[in-house]
Amino acid sequence: MPLRLEIKRKLAQRSERVKSVDLHPTEPWIMSSLYSGSVCIWNYQTQTMVKSFEVSELPVRSAKFIARKQWVVAGADDMFIRVYNYNTMDKVKLFEAHTDYIRCVAVHPTLPYVLSSSDDMLIKLWDWDKGWMCTQIFEGHSHYVMQITFNPKDTNTFASASLDRTVKIWSLGSPDPNFTLDGHSKGVNCVDYFTGGDRPYLITGSDDQTAKVWDYQTKSCVQTLEGHAHNVSAVCFHPELPIIMTGSEDGTVRLWHSTTYRLENTLNYGLERVWALGYMKGSRRVVIGYDEGTIMIKIGREEPVASMDSSGKIIWAKHNEIQTVNIKAVGVDAEIADGERLPLAVKELGSCDLYPQSLRHNPNGRFVVVCGDGEYIIYTALAWRNRSFGSALEIVWSTEGEYAVRESTSKIKIYSKNFQERKSIRPAFSAERIYGGVLLAMCTNDFICFYDWVECRLIRRIDVNVKNVYWADSGDLVTIASDSSFYILKYNRDLVSSHLDGGASVGEEGVEDAFELLHEINERVRTGLWVGDCFIYNNSSWRLNYCVGGEVTTMFHLDRPMYLLGYLANQSRVYLIDKEFNVVGYTLLLSLIEYKTLVMRGDLERANTVLPSIPKEQHNSVAHFLESRGMLEEALDIATDPNYRFDLAVQLGSLEVAKEIAIEARSESKWKQLGELAMSSGKLEMAEECLLQATDLSGLLLLYSSLGDAEGITKLASMAKELGKNNVSFLCLFMLGKLEECLQLLVDSNRIPEAALMARSYLPSKVSDIVSIWKKDLQKVNSKAAESLADPAEYPNLFEDWQIALNVEATMAPKRGVYPPAEEYMTYAERSNESLVEVFKSMNVEEEIPSENGDSAHEVIEDDGVEESQEDAVEVEPDDSTDGGVLVNGNDGEEHWVLTPDQ
Repeated sequence: MPLRLEIKRKLAQRSERVKSVDLHPTEPWIMSSLYSGSVCIWNYQTQTMVKSFEVSELPVRSAKFIARKQWVVAGADDMFIRVYNYNTMDKVKLFEAHTDYIRCVAVHPTLPYVLSSSDDMLIKLWDWDKGWMCTQIFEGHSHYVMQITFNPKDTNTFASASLDRTVKIWSLGSPDPNFTLDGHSKGVNCVDYFTGGDRPYLITGSDDQTAKVWDYQTKSCVQTLEGHAHNVSAVCFHPELPIIMTGSEDGTVRLWHSTTYRLENTLNYGLERVWALGYMKGSRRVVIGYDEGTIMIKIGREEPVASMDSSGKIIWAKHNEIQTVNIKAVGVDAEIADGERLPLAVKELGSCDLYPQSLRHNPNGRFVVVCGDGEYIIYTALAWRNRSFGSALEIVWSTEGEYAVRESTSKIKIYSKNFQERKSIRPAFSAERIYGGVLLAMCTNDFICFYDWVECRLIRRIDVNVKNVYWADSGDLVTIASDSSFYILKYNRDLVSSHLDGGASVGEEGVEDAFELLHEINERVRTGLWVGDCFIYNNSSWRLNYCVGGEVTTMFHLDRPMYLLGYLANQSRVYLIDKEFNVVGYTLLLSLIEYKTLVMRGDLERANTVLPSIPKEQHNSVAHFLESRGMLEEALDIATDPNYRFDLAVQLGSLEVAKEIAIEARSESKWKQLGELAMSSGKLEMAEECLLQATDLSGLLLLYSSLGDAEGITKLASMAKELGKNNVSFLCLFMLGKLEECLQLLVDSNRIPEAALMARSYLPSKVSDIVSIWKKDLQKVNSKAAESLADPAEYPNLFEDWQIALNVEATMAPKRGVYPPAEEYMTYAERSNESLVEVFKSMNVEEEIPSENGDSAHEVIEDDGVEESQEDAVEVEPDDSTDGGVLVNGNDGEEHWVLTPDQ
């Protein structure tokens, strides 16, 4: 049966004819050398071109990365080899290497050597540590040498393919070939070594339209792969999968099983002839070079084939080799941090006769089943002895140790614990996948059907596209994972048993209430497992989460793709493995899970008995969980982090608790936040204390001004001035009517023009002094502008209503420091925008104007500016009985109350 290989195209770039491709070992780069004479480097993650080298006007038939030197080496039809630094784009070396086209260059994996082969029928070895000196020439081929490649298992030897129909094996240091493989009827274009296991194999591709697998120890042809309709131009053994890839000028790439040599797949991307294949050990990516561009594909899953039993023993498969490690061997005393790789001692357990695509322990850990190549084998977990085998596309275990085998989409067999076939089922639908557990599940792409293991009676059909099924150990909970979400269901086994035992009929949908949907979470599950009533999983963003009662909590952010192995309760750790077979653990306390489960069930009494067993460092996590459930008071009692406790206290309005935390923390932000909350709650004394602690001047200004607290505003003015907050200080002084201090503050702050404008509005008697200061200050910058400033003492005619303004100031001065009580606000509110100058003018106020000789004279100022007789003048009398203003006797015989607002 065929391998189930998932093939995804990861990059497609159109270009001119590609003659060679190479993958960088650490960067996400693909290099293509082109027939047009250039070399391009593409980033397959961003799908963009990183670098481009114009190498030659003639074709570049081969280019390779030398990553340890950050170089690119390229051979072209102009017979020159060129070396570039791919970071700086500088040319490191240029030299003539051959007397004809250079077909291939190969880089030694460890030594400073580069091999080159040419149409001059020679192979040359170059040493870059010796200034790219040619240290050896290999002669023996009688036609063009098309490709050379080092043996990865013995890097002292290499193979060469030639159009003389042979492949020769050479050793460094020896001028003659070790031996020759002759079997193709036409020229050989390509050669590659097997890298996976112990088999001493290599593969060749020829113009006779075949590829041949050779055993280079027995020097015999093991298999001939036939099927291409044109020359075979590129071949490779996949380094991670049991497949051989062959590319041809017929435009196709064929995938063959490397053990059975069965054709598994044929790829055709419509880019005309195939010229090159590139791969890298440790990666499942393969690059294909065509006439019209480059394609990169990813073959198979990267998820490691591994399984862990309940005691911590892990078995995994590397190709056909089976290895085991034991987590308990690390020891309790070893302090391994969460996410740190475990120093595990790997033990060789044996080998498998088939290529493992899945490997899984049975429930008690005594047996391990390996499935792949359309077959399964059950081994004993300790001694790795074969106990049973058979045909299978999939095999799954029940919780009781039985197992089911899916032989095809229409045939499923159930076996007992003793490996005896017990039942054969032919479902009425196409079974694409099966899952084990408490019930046996069979899936199509549209729905899943659950059956009991004993009688195979339908329990329930659920219409959902299923990617995986995970059962809890209790058998009461199950997770069904789909493409974009997962569902947690409760299995009502008692209801199902009574329904079936009572002889009730079961329809096409099964028992209606067999499952109850508890939660639906919109996240994709990569891998998952149950620990009690807690479902642990990693999602598509590679976060390790757990779900209790529908509440999802992120445990850790994984820095790379990792896959869940299992949970060890005695260590309170969950273990994961990456594709490189590194095992890491993360702490997850059972007591924490139990507490959250009890809270979700509403059993707070039992939950409180579990709480003492949870370490203090986990209490904040518990508090966050309680907060998410709306249990803020309980969360406040449990939380230990001061910042978090403060936030909870603020949410609850527990100001005294928040105040205690703020006192301990000595944080201005906390005092400020608490002050605002106290103010909004009407606790003004606490608000004042908090705002003072926080030095929140704007908050204090709001508080004191709202209360009409003159004493507080006076203190705030001084505090603000000391702290350099002149705007707040100015506002405070202004509200207090201390206009002289306001003016002085503006002068001290070097805001002289503003001081002049203020004096003009409120303190005209001070204008001359300020103008004098302004002139001196402006003189430093612009003397002409300074001379243009007018002083009202010299030019009173330029200042409208100047004398009235002076009289208003003198009249109002005694009242500026008197603050009426708040209850009289309405008396003043409607007149707050009146101008005293305008009021005085409109009522023809009598003023005493100093004469030029210093004696006083009486004049009456009218709206038109004409003097009146003394008899017609009005009298201005301050009324001491009322604060904050003055009574003015007007010509109309009425008394007018005049406020003291801005002039």
